Amino acid sequence: MADVTSECNIKVLCRFRPLNQSEILRGDQFIPKFQGDDSVNGRSYVFDRVFPTNTTQEQVYNACAKQIVKDVLGGYNGTIFAYGQTASGKTHTMEGKLHDPNQMGIIPRIAEDIFNHIFGMDENLEFHIKVSYFEVYMDKIRDLLDGYPDEVMDVIDEGKNNRHVAVTNMNEHSSRSHSIFLINIKQEHTETEQKLCGKLYLVDLAGSEKVSKTGAAGAVLDEAKNINKSLSALGNVISALAEGTKTHVPYRDSKMTRILQDSLGGNCRTTMFICCSPSSYNDAETKSTLMFGQRAKTIRNTASVNLELTADQWKRKYEKEKEKNKTMKETIQRLEAELNRWRNGENVPETERTTADVVRLESVEERSPVMILDNDTSSIVVRISEEERQKYEEEIRKLYKQLDDKDDEINLQCQLVEKLKEQMLDQDELLASSRGDGDKVQAELGRLQVESSCAKTEVKEVLQALEELAINYDQKSQEVEEKGLQNQLLADQLAQKMASLMELEAELSHMQEVSGQQRKRIADVLNGLMRDLSEFSTIVGNGEIKLPVEISGAIEEEFTVARLYISKIKSEVKSMVKRCRQLENLQLECHRKMEETGRELSSCQLLISQHEAKIRSLTEYMQSVELKKRMLEESHDSLSEELAKLQDPGNTSLYTCNTPVHTLHPHISQAVPRQQGEESHRGLHHMQMARLRDEINEKQRIIDDLTDHNQKLQIELAQVLADFDRLKSVDSSKSERFLHERHEQTKQDLKGLEETVARELQTLHNLRKLFVQDLTSRVKKRCLKEKKSESYVNVCARVMQYSQRCCHVLSDWFLAVLLWHEPKEEERFHSIFTFE
Repeated sequence: MADVTSECNIKVLCRFRPLNQSEILRGDQFIPKFQGDDSVNGRSYVFDRVFPTNTTQEQVYNACAKQIVKDVLGGYNGTIFAYGQTASGKTHTMEGKLHDPNQMGIIPRIAEDIFNHIFGMDENLEFHIKVSYFEVYMDKIRDLLDGYPDEVMDVIDEGKNNRHVAVTNMNEHSSRSHSIFLINIKQEHTETEQKLCGKLYLVDLAGSEKVSKTGAAGAVLDEAKNINKSLSALGNVISALAEGTKTHVPYRDSKMTRILQDSLGGNCRTTMFICCSPSSYNDAETKSTLMFGQRAKTIRNTASVNLELTADQWKRKYEKEKEKNKTMKETIQRLEAELNRWRNGENVPETERTTADVVRLESVEERSPVMILDNDTSSIVVRISEEERQKYEEEIRKLYKQLDDKDDEINLQCQLVEKLKEQMLDQDELLASSRGDGDKVQAELGRLQVESSCAKTEVKEVLQALEELAINYDQKSQEVEEKGLQNQLLADQLAQKMASLMELEAELSHMQEVSGQQRKRIADVLNGLMRDLSEFSTIVGNGEIKLPVEISGAIEEEFTVARLYISKIKSEVKSMVKRCRQLENLQLECHRKMEETGRELSSCQLLISQHEAKIRSLTEYMQSVELKKRMLEESHDSLSEELAKLQDPGNTSLYTCNTPVHTLHPHISQAVPRQQGEESHRGLHHMQMARLRDEINEKQRIIDDLTDHNQKLQIELAQVLADFDRLKSVDSSKSERFLHERHEQTKQDLKGLEETVARELQTLHNLRKLFVQDLTSRVKKRCLKEKKSESYVNVCARVMQYSQRCCHVLSDWFLAVLLWHEPKEEERFHSIFTFE
């Protein structure tokens, strides 16, 4: 098929947008005047079409872009791009509002129109559509990113969201890059195998800017510089193509012009939108845009169908060109031979000359197997003799006979070919059935492999779970050992504390016995003292002893003082006994608290022993799980061996699928029971794996519960031990403080009592000495004077012995009290009190 080639100019369309809100507020004038649908007044600018401000998006599309869809589907390349200053409506023209049926631009409408045309074309045509969306930003190409328009819309949305935009004084959504949306359509006729390829470039150029108007600064200023630079490169390309005299067109000055090289002066049908602002504020930019459009309108493109020939078409074309080349070589040889004859001075007859008509006739014969002559070609007269004519007719008859023979032979060969075709069809059916069986076996083998891989994965998961369980078991065992060591340490500490407590209790009991003995001794001494006093008072009261008035009065006063001191000592002893009882009660309370703490400690030890028993049971379960794991590994190895055995006949069946079907039946019959056995093993394996997984999950849950409970018990044990230590420390501190206070208080009391008793005993000792001296002197005097009886002397001696005995009893009682409090005070006491 010959290429269809045509020349065409770039189609330039001009569109003016309405005044925007900022221009209306600024008071700008609407300067363009439209002479018709193809020109603008003032200075006339003629274009293919001019769209005024009230033109709808659908009218723009129907006027300029609808035809290009048919051209692209016909195998041509197409380009539509919008050019103009910033904020002139380029993006609105090309894209618009993508999902608004009334406001959508050229790109979404072309996407829908392409698919509508495809759905209405021949069903034997297959279409392959590729979509690309990229931008040229800062002179760098960046990708902004299938069968339906919605997918194309999604791609457009994605690219539009990724495109660089910025806010300037002239546009709130100013595009900062040139966006290019490329649709590549390939179609193939399934019967004729004819392939056509068409590319459609939809270009939204960034607008040219004046920095004084846009107020660009910083990164936006750099973007504006690159935009103006690339648009200047585009203008240079347009100028070079419009002049037509320059041999070099600077496509490589910018990446954007390099991409659009085919669209500008190449193999493409191009439509250009020049978008203009109607405001008088932008009159200079509008004139520049109109001049650019006029230059671009003079550019001519050469568009041709992008046809991909099939192998047979290329072959026929090659044979045709080869035959043409052969004919031209023969003609050249004849012409060279004729030229040599002329050069040698020979006269070539007119009948042997090669004329232009003969060359033209040969070229016509090459184009068609039947000789066709044009009406303006003069007829050729061939003159032959009768003999030559008969000779030619004889040769023609022979050729016809040979042709008939060849026809008969061809018929026989055709019949043979039909038989062979039938045999081939039978063989194809057998081959197809064997391939089907081979595919089934291969599918079954693939399924078995997938299931084997799944089983391997499950086994790996089980092994991993077992490893984690073993690690957890090791951790728990280590924790149990640590807790056991801590428990042992606590038990040792408790034993030490109990031993110290027993020692304290033994010492306390010993002190209580000593105290009881001392109290008993004091009570006996006091009872004897009171008995002796009563006897003495009885003797004195009965008048058995008649003492002088002065001596008796002094003795009564001394005994009165002694009674007072003895009553005072009794009250102090009672207070000390009361305090001792309080100490005993406090000791009993501390002992009770220690017993309660010991009971709590024993309960915690019982819980620890229970946890140790549970850990031993879990250890036994871990050993059983390890045994099950080994059994699973053995079953997995056996399954792998069976799978390898199954793969060998399966692979051989695949490699011998071209053999007849009856050779595959034994393999299939062998594979079926193996497959059933494999399925049964696999079912058992899955059941066992599920059961083991459930057991592992249950045991893991039990382990977690026991771990939580153990942690709670450990926390409680720690709290109990902390309370026990705290109570022990409080008890010991209170006991020490109380004992210290008691010791100090007793020391002070004994010191005061010691001083008082020492004073009183010294006084009594002095009185006794005076009394004894005075009584002795008087008794002696009276005995000498009146010579009293011996009984009176005996009574006086008894009184003196009794007084000495009272002093000794008081000193013994004070010594007993002092020894009960501090046994080491005996020597000091004897050093203070020495009775004569």
